[in-house]
Amino acid sequence: MAGSPLVPRAPLVAAGEFGPRLSALRVAEAIARGLRAGGAPAPDLCPLSSEQVRLGGLPTLLAEVHLDARMHAARAVIVAERRLDESTLAGSAAFEIATRARQAGVPAYAVTAHNRLDAFDARMLDLQRVLIGSTARTLAAAGAELARLL
Repeated sequence: MAGSPLVPRAPLVAAGEFGPRLSALRVAEAIARGLRAGGAPAPDLCPLSSEQVRLGGLPTLLAEVHLDARMHAARAVIVAERRLDESTLAGSAAFEIATRARQAGVPAYAVTAHNRLDAFDARMLDLQRVLIGSTARTLAAAGAELARLL
């Protein structure tokens, strides 16, 4: 019974790269480990590499990975991007995903290594919470914290 209110919907983790040692997939997997450890259902992972964005453009990539449909099926969207700052508001992947989440009525959370957003900027993205993580271990800890919030 996929539509049953008794079956919790899984969160969607849309992750970018956190540098050469943490690929988008490794970032998504680390957050997923924390979510599962915190009791959340296994999340839907959507790693987005900067190479994929460069090759096809962000709108094309998001269409190819069926982000909107996956977002509508999610309990929440967790956006993971290495840095959140004023430039994020100029059309980054985090901005686009958070905007689509807001339009879909799905709560959005963020995990980042560097949060340079002030309260107003975070509100512009309609982020419920911004958590910090920069290593696989701290990303998993952020995932566990998110599991408690969902």
